Amino acid sequence: MLARFSVAYEHFCRLLVTLFVVNVAILAHTLMGAVMLGFLPSLAAAQSTFRTWLLSEDRSMRAKEVWKTFHGFWKSEFKRANLFGWPLVVLWAVVIVDYYVMNWHARNDFDIAISGVLLLIIVILAVFSSLVWVVRANYDERPLWIVRTTLAMIVARPVCSLLQAGLLVLTVLVWAQWPGILMVFGISLPMFCVIWIVYSFGRLPGMDIHDREENKTALARD
Repeated sequence: MLARFSVAYEHFCRLLVTLFVVNVAILAHTLMGAVMLGFLPSLAAAQSTFRTWLLSEDRSMRAKEVWKTFHGFWKSEFKRANLFGWPLVVLWAVVIVDYYVMNWHARNDFDIAISGVLLLIIVILAVFSSLVWVVRANYDERPLWIVRTTLAMIVARPVCSLLQAGLLVLTVLVWAQWPGILMVFGISLPMFCVIWIVYSFGRLPGMDIHDREENKTALARD
């Protein structure tokens, strides 16, 4: 019993180190890419790094290994992630501006209704934005295929989508209540939680945590 607790505690501590290193790597590589060109590849590299961590046998990557893994993904994703992500950034800008105009300059019930629809679109877009990088990290497919698959998962995996929406709300509340968590772990913590939710409830082929744990247990028994 004590041995199991020691192993679990060690893995938990290594996870915290991984989250911290990824957060620092996101900040450093965003600056390396002059912010505008470095942020989106950092998002892609973070999810690919977390995928590597989750699929590793003992999940015991050291800080140096995490950094090297992140940097390798960042370099390979620099061009592709920017080409993929900037249309999403533009879409976000359009929706936010429209919501601001309709929400703060509403004059009648129709304007208020449109504002409500835009708020719903923002929520769906937030879930899409958090999920799409996970799907992209798992499948080497064309952008249109990634987008279609992400939209299909949002509809076909309601539990997964609701948990992601709840996570977004919880993240804002935690950051507001404990700013130190934002300083230490930044966006790496919610990004890791997203990929864990997707692997637990998204039922990605070959990427289901439950199936992998069952396989490990069966191999251990053999």
